Formats: sequence, C-alpha cells, structure tokens
Amino acid sequence: MTMNCIEISTPGAPEVLVPAQRPRPVAGAGEALIRVRASGVNRPDVLQRMGHYPPPPGASDLPGLEVAGVIESGDAVALRAAGLAVGDRVCALVAGGGYAEYCVAPVVQCLPVSQGLSDAEAASLPETFFTVWTNVFDRGRLQAGETLLIQGGTSGIGVTAIQLAKAAGAIVIATAGSDEKCAACLSLGADHAINYKSSDFAAEVLRLTDGRGANVILDMVAGDYVAREVGCLAEEGRLVIIAVQGGVKAQFDAGLVLRRRLVITGSTLRVRPTAFKGAIAQALRQQVWPWLEQGRVKPIVHAQFAALEPAAGLPSGAARAHALMQGGQHVGKIVLTWEGA
Repeated sequence: MTMNCIEISTPGAPEVLVPAQRPRPVAGAGEALIRVRASGVNRPDVLQRMGHYPPPPGASDLPGLEVAGVIESGDAVALRAAGLAVGDRVCALVAGGGYAEYCVAPVVQCLPVSQGLSDAEAASLPETFFTVWTNVFDRGRLQAGETLLIQGGTSGIGVTAIQLAKAAGAIVIATAGSDEKCAACLSLGADHAINYKSSDFAAEVLRLTDGRGANVILDMVAGDYVAREVGCLAEEGRLVIIAVQGGVKAQFDAGLVLRRRLVITGSTLRVRPTAFKGAIAQALRQQVWPWLEQGRVKPIVHAQFAALEPAAGLPSGAARAHALMQGGQHVGKIVLTWEGA
C-alpha cells in the first residue's frame, strides 16, 4: 500500500519540497503506525532540506520530527504497557518521516492527546516540549524562583519555554527581534522582554536582576552570543546551547566560568536513543500534561498549511511553510495538515 508524502527532491530552497508517493511504513517491535492528521514544522527540517542535517542511521529520509494522528496498528504489548490502544489519538516525536500520511513511531515516544486539542495543536507539541524539558529542566536544572533567559522567545522553542518555565514558578526574560515580538512574549507570560536589535541583552539582564544575572540561559544562537551570556549568568549559572544559528565558534572569559562556577552545556535530541526519549515522554506525561489539561500551558500555532497543496508559486504547502519559517516573522509553531487522514 502506498501513501502520500513530502520528499526533498534535492537539497535546496523551499521549492524542493515536493509531493510524492511512498510505500506505507510498517510498525515493528515496540512501534506504532500512526495515521497522520498533522505534522509540525521545525528548524531542523529546514536544515535537512538544505542538506545540512542528515537523518540519523535507520531513520526515514523524509523530513518531519513530530506528528499527531490516530494509532492505526502496532505492537500490542508495547501499546498496552503505555496505556494506549489502536484508535487512540496521539502525538509523537519521531527521528524522521513526519511529512507523510502514515508514520511509524516508538510507542514510548507517543503521548495521548488531551481533550479539546485539535490535531494541529497536538502536532505542535512533541519536538519543542521534549527539547525544552530535557534542556531547561534536566540539563539546566531550572528551579522555582530562578531566572531563565530565553534567546528567541517567539520561536516554537521560545513560546514553549516561556510557558513551561512560568508554570514551574520561574522568572522569565525573553529576547526577540522587534517590539511586536517582545509584546507577544509578554502576552505568553514572560516577565520581561528585550528587543535584542535595540538593546544590549546582557546589560538588560543584569539590570533586570539587580546585577545578579540569569540562573539559566537557553541559547539557540551560540557564536558571539556565548561571551555575552557568560557575562550575564548568575553564580552557579547554567548556559544550555541547543542550536548554533550564530556559528559554532565562540570565545569567552574562562575566568568568569571559574569564579562564578558556571556550567556551559548543550545537547541535540534527534540522535539520542529511544529509551532516553521515552524517559522524557514519561516526565512530560507526569509533569506537563496536567498543565495542558488545566490550561496553564497552551499550544501556540501561528499557521497551518495543507501539506500537499501547491500555492503562491510553490509546489506544496510544506514549501510554503518552510518559506514562512525562514522569513522569521512567525510567533509559535507552523503545522502541516493532511487531507482525508
């Protein structure tokens, strides 16, 4: 049996994302086959499309790291152990293959969809929620009452980090590239927002914290940001780097690291083993899913595109989604939908 999907015809601009047909995948041991209703779009998808982020060994070459839909079939023992069943609505983190009508996911990386959430909203959750949880709370060890600085508060990661940190009782400072985006950060719950184009974010962080600095910084830029971030970390502060949009090389004052006992760390999620991601899923289900059900945390979907539908001179909705993401004007997540799924 075949399925519709979006494939990368050759590395390049958004127009290389073209509709195609592929054999429908089959769930193996410990896996579920999901009939996909919506797929989240993320920055790593853009990097993969450009040829800069190949899928890990064994993963589908189709882009897409998160999906929402209905369990079509799967490993009955694994599903039962997870409290799931065929026909259940789920969202899932996957290592690839999300831009398709059907996708296989490890059962331990599937989470039930809370009542009241649309498929598009559910598809916007896994990649950013897994990423923020493991980096801000596991690696960054953010505690209630501490101050978190988020670089890029209106990105998919940013809107999730603002909400989860506030729900956990932290003080949140977010950066953004315009006054309008700063206002969006504040509306999501950030205590302070800094326009990094018109202000020195490091100086502002020190001013807002009465000179103490931030306890945790979530950084998607790296490059020359690192030196400034080290300079505005509090004693025992933790800098967590999750992307290198500003470059992989950084110089900083190592003396500050010693004197203030700072930690500089980072991670990437896609290549981590299934058991590691499954443990994050369990933590999310226990700690964060109740916040979703209570309305303390909400999915923020900026735009939806029918995945296969050509428009605006582009061959697919996926291409339009990538063009929007690269434009950098969105607030929150961009999602693809699948007709008739």
